[in-house]
Amino acid sequence: MATTASVPVYQLYGEREQWPTPDMVHCELIADRSKLHDWQIKLHQHHGLMQLLYLKGGDARVGLDGRYQDMQAGQLVVVPQMCVHGFRFAPNAVGHVVTLGYPLANRLAQGIDDAGVLPPTPHICTVRPEESARIDVAFDILQDEYLASRPHRNALIEAMLTTLLVWAGRRMNRSPAEPSQAADRGRRHFGTFNTLIEEHYAEQWPVERYARAIGITPAHLNNLCRQIVGHSALELIHQRVVLAAKRNLVYTSMTVSVVSHTLGFSDPAYFTRFFKREVGVSPKEFRRQAATLLE
Repeated sequence: MATTASVPVYQLYGEREQWPTPDMVHCELIADRSKLHDWQIKLHQHHGLMQLLYLKGGDARVGLDGRYQDMQAGQLVVVPQMCVHGFRFAPNAVGHVVTLGYPLANRLAQGIDDAGVLPPTPHICTVRPEESARIDVAFDILQDEYLASRPHRNALIEAMLTTLLVWAGRRMNRSPAEPSQAADRGRRHFGTFNTLIEEHYAEQWPVERYARAIGITPAHLNNLCRQIVGHSALELIHQRVVLAAKRNLVYTSMTVSVVSHTLGFSDPAYFTRFFKREVGVSPKEFRRQAATLLE
């Protein structure tokens, strides 16, 4: 794949108009859109939207921020905003695609009291056999209510969305134990930290500034990050910078110097050393390897 153009940013795939429904959620079957595009949804991204794609049956291959893998029936993909993603479906693929605006997603997450149900990176969750009937029903009710106009429609839609976010959050959760008040507070701080990273990762904020914005000490922030995801606060910041760098290197024609400047590095040589330390290869070599894979 050439790097001469940026990845398209859509409201929904193939649509550049404003959000096409009055809802903050859009529901459709996999076949509704993919069959219009020869069962291939090319690499693209969404701003301000997250998606849940549930492959109920059939075969598919998914690309998520440069990673490609086969999907099996009974798997669900959680795609956060600005994740570069695409799918190639077999004609036997069946399932659901649910798209949420972040204002709704954030409100539901607050009701769940766990910002972790809205991950900053994509996840693929596998439905266990004993769970499949419940997940199928949740998606079926969601699709049916979305297309209908019945009393309390929005309440039932949000109830089904909450069910799916809770289920996906459990699959992504690191700790199955019942959280204490301190753990709840820690997860809220961690969610705030992730929101701040999204807003400021290109500004080269130090950990101390993030901690000050949250209202906790840097040591406490580091402890929270290690407890919840097993990485330090600085490692999470670096991971987000590296992700942005990879996207720019693979999906745009920016020079390494421009990518460096975009991400807040004053010296392209320092950016190259940083990238090589984090990824294992230089930015130019990473771009070359990615172009080969995407051809």
